[in-house]
Amino acid sequence: MAVDSKHISYRLYLAAFVVFLIAVAIVVKLSNIQLVEGDHYRKLAKDRTVKNIVIEANKGNIYSSDGSLLATSIPNYNIRFDAIASKKEDFDKLVQPLCDSLSVMFNKPSQFYKSDLLRARANKNRYYLLARNLSYTEYMRLKKFPLLDKGPYKGGIITEQRTVREHPIGLVAERTIGYERIMPNGKPDGKGIEWAFKEHLDGTDGKRLMQKMAKNQWKPIRDENEVEPRDGYDIISTIDVYIQDIAHHALLKQLEFYEADHGCVVVMETKTGHIKAISNLGRDPKGNYTERVNYAVTESHEPGSTFKVVDLIALFEDKLADSSFVYDSNGGEITYYNRRVRDSKKGGYGKISLARGFELSSNTILVQAVYNNYKDNPKKFMGHINRMKLNEPLGLQIKGEGKPVIPQPGDKTWYGTTLPWMAYGYGVSMTPLQTLTLYNAIANDGEMVKPLFVSEIKEWNKTIKKFDKEVINPKIASQETLDKIRAILENVVKRGTGSKLYSKDFSMAGKTGTAQVDYANKENLYYASSFVGYFPADQPKYSCIVVIHKPSTSKGYYGADVSGPVFKRIAQKVFTDLPSTNEIKNLKKSNSVQDANYEKYYSVLNKELHTVPNVKGMSGMDAVALLENLKIKVKVIGIGKVKSQSIQPGEPLQRNSTILLELS
Repeated sequence: MAVDSKHISYRLYLAAFVVFLIAVAIVVKLSNIQLVEGDHYRKLAKDRTVKNIVIEANKGNIYSSDGSLLATSIPNYNIRFDAIASKKEDFDKLVQPLCDSLSVMFNKPSQFYKSDLLRARANKNRYYLLARNLSYTEYMRLKKFPLLDKGPYKGGIITEQRTVREHPIGLVAERTIGYERIMPNGKPDGKGIEWAFKEHLDGTDGKRLMQKMAKNQWKPIRDENEVEPRDGYDIISTIDVYIQDIAHHALLKQLEFYEADHGCVVVMETKTGHIKAISNLGRDPKGNYTERVNYAVTESHEPGSTFKVVDLIALFEDKLADSSFVYDSNGGEITYYNRRVRDSKKGGYGKISLARGFELSSNTILVQAVYNNYKDNPKKFMGHINRMKLNEPLGLQIKGEGKPVIPQPGDKTWYGTTLPWMAYGYGVSMTPLQTLTLYNAIANDGEMVKPLFVSEIKEWNKTIKKFDKEVINPKIASQETLDKIRAILENVVKRGTGSKLYSKDFSMAGKTGTAQVDYANKENLYYASSFVGYFPADQPKYSCIVVIHKPSTSKGYYGADVSGPVFKRIAQKVFTDLPSTNEIKNLKKSNSVQDANYEKYYSVLNKELHTVPNVKGMSGMDAVALLENLKIKVKVIGIGKVKSQSIQPGEPLQRNSTILLELS
């Protein structure tokens, strides 16, 4: 008995000792947590209950020169469904009405939704995709459907909101307006105005300290480190939506008729260099024409006969030839270094003046005039090109400009044939916009100005930065030379290669061009057809270039036939129909890809930047997005489209004013 008691005592002592060790370990651990690791755990607890939330800045808008909205940010919603959030009785009772409502909204059978929702419930799917890419109006309508109106915890609705960039006039001038995106490798990338002016448009994000509350809700904690977001600035582009509409549809019509691969058109204001319209259309595999590449800015290629105006400038300035000098076309063919230069007309043009040779775009006449006068001193000819800075990029506001290629005497690429080939636009390379800048200088009394896509950066009514006219060359040639060349360019349309374009109702001047592309490989050879000039001929207000690549040769490929009509259509509409109110006319020509959103925003395109737009007839979401981007507070009654607005269209904008929209 005594032995058993002794054993029991040992066990008690052992148990007490173990308990003591555990207590010591606990004390040591608590002390370690409190004194050694305390800061770490306190920080961890704070991070889980208190955190800085980034407040995204509102991105600035892009406007046309007349105040039309070209790019803006609007909310976009994806709706998901937590299939097990609601009670069984609620789900069983309301799933059919919910499916009926979804069927009406999305035009799918009610049974389709019921099968999916029942399957999601059975599989305990807490993230079922119910709808994607909803507008604000659609989202407000859907969240009132049976079951979903009970909210996220009892109804299972999960809302994912994101901001998307919208182009109100559709895909017109899309490549120039541009975009900003994140590449798969995580690096930012973009094009056009959006990318070039990213720092101004994006603004600066703010931050706010938030504390976690019950049911995963967060409330703000005010502190001295709070930073309010600074919204992005607005960009005022030089684009005129009326001229843009004309140019876009004129180019599209011609591309479709000639089944061409791609083409571009640019309209520039002569005095300022403001780009009033630019369209770049390429054919996709389905045969639709979309804006994929900014050909006018990036595509550097041999210009062909449009480069011949450089010949006249050099010859007239050096007084080595005059417009009346007569040359023999030699039966339409001459040879240099065993390589032949031919005229497009078989047999040539006989003996004609230099001016007439230019009007008829005779290769043999222009090449002889240049080669005979500069073969012993090609640097003298190249000096005129370099003084006009045709060998340098323009330094545009948007990125991606193609580099001009102009060989120089002494270069490895300078051959015996370089000078004669250059005289009719081969062996050199320029972008359409660079060629247009040269012709614009001729129209502008010799002053060469840099093309501008953006005229101003603004914060509401405050100008942050203004882009004034930038002169590249104050006088590319003497006035005497310019007067002669302008008379010859006008005669190209009156009685030369562009005679089909002539109209007694309005005057134009310009030059046709038909260049062979990839001629080294006969199987891949095709034509680039162009026309560049200005209008009106006597007092030029706009210059314009049209380049169309790879037209169907069975229908035609000469510049006057393919590209000339686009130029004439633009000149005719702008010269004769330009409205004082910048009213856009529907040309009844649409492309399913490009013009999907065109009519949707049609009624608000013409409103001035500082007046309240007319949003009647627009969807509620679109109206709210448009007005809020103009810094107007919006209150909405009802759902659907805007029936009335409390502030009438055309009234001056008052910052932070409130407008009441009644929807039907």
